Amino acid sequence: MVHQRSLLKEYSQDMIDFNVPPYVGTELQYIKEAVENHRISGDGPFTKKCSRWMEDRFGAKKILITTSGSSALDMAAFLCGLEPGDEVILPSYTFPSTANAFILAGASLVFVDIRPDTMNIDESKIKAAVTGKTKVICVVHYAGVACEMDTIMDIAKRHDLMVVEDAAQGIMSTYKGSPLGTIGDFGCYSFHETKNFSMGEGGAIVINRESFIEKAEILWEKGTDRSRFYRGQIDKYTWIDFGDSYLQSELNAAYLWAQLQAAGQINDSRMASWQAYREAFAPLAEAGIIELPVIPEGCAHNAHMFYIKCRDLDTRQAYIRFMKSRDVQCVFHYVPLHSAPAGLKFGRFHGEDCFTTAESERLVRLPLYYNMAPKDRKRVIDCTRDFFEMCRDGSQVS
Repeated sequence: MVHQRSLLKEYSQDMIDFNVPPYVGTELQYIKEAVENHRISGDGPFTKKCSRWMEDRFGAKKILITTSGSSALDMAAFLCGLEPGDEVILPSYTFPSTANAFILAGASLVFVDIRPDTMNIDESKIKAAVTGKTKVICVVHYAGVACEMDTIMDIAKRHDLMVVEDAAQGIMSTYKGSPLGTIGDFGCYSFHETKNFSMGEGGAIVINRESFIEKAEILWEKGTDRSRFYRGQIDKYTWIDFGDSYLQSELNAAYLWAQLQAAGQINDSRMASWQAYREAFAPLAEAGIIELPVIPEGCAHNAHMFYIKCRDLDTRQAYIRFMKSRDVQCVFHYVPLHSAPAGLKFGRFHGEDCFTTAESERLVRLPLYYNMAPKDRKRVIDCTRDFFEMCRDGSQVS
């Protein structure tokens, strides 16, 4: 089809993975402590330490550690009190967990287009999608960059809607000084191995309304009021309402606690890689060859992800193949949900898909993780420059 120009530089190093789960060195010490204290199930000392750290750091009313970011979203959807026939507005450019939570709660999905600059839900398209059945707006803070929350919260207030923040990628990011996850009615974090802080599998729900805290605890504790019992507020606990087992294991919480204690150094390390990429690729962006992430004024991000946008799908796929040939793992991201079989079954797209599909086909994510070696970062940069130099001088890459 097309030929690939061979370059003088040949690579035989180990593969640079897209992600390496964070590890700061004290995780096993804390896990051992949990085992030796005979507290390995949920809601023990390490769970409480993690919750308290986030509540204090983010000024949150209540944070509950969950088994995953997905289960945090499930809890949020249930707490919104959705019923069959209710509608939830959300972006199509997200992971299925965002949608699954509201399907589980019985709602229908209404997808709207995204902004091409941040890949976040286009706040200007939300109002037109609101109907008498709309109950919730769910926003996704893509790459740890905030959605335009002032506008979204104003729409929600005017139409008496609840707001759920899918801040799976957004912990430590802020919007006009407010931590992501603390602006809407509920916020959801993820501590999956691909996130800035990890416990392997895990998450957290942020409850921002005082009136929902007790209900959230009952849902979290298998439908019982056991949390009140443990605080000495009642002399026995019983089954109060529907609930499930959303509590994370103490072993996982112990792992997370080590990383929260090192939150500053983890963020600094990730930010160093993010900034190095941005500076290195600025000339390519200025020449119109690629596009770089946009951070709107008032938004402070957490260096969760660095992506570039290629000219088109063919260029992106060629770039991914080229980087793989150089032992560098670069990956695309979401296939828009509205075009997936489940998206067609459970939802509809309101308005025109101007950017969701087109922009998703151009985006590719580069390796970025805690303690990424400068030499590995340089290799990603050098290989990327090589590829686009080939594109610029007319050579084609298969």
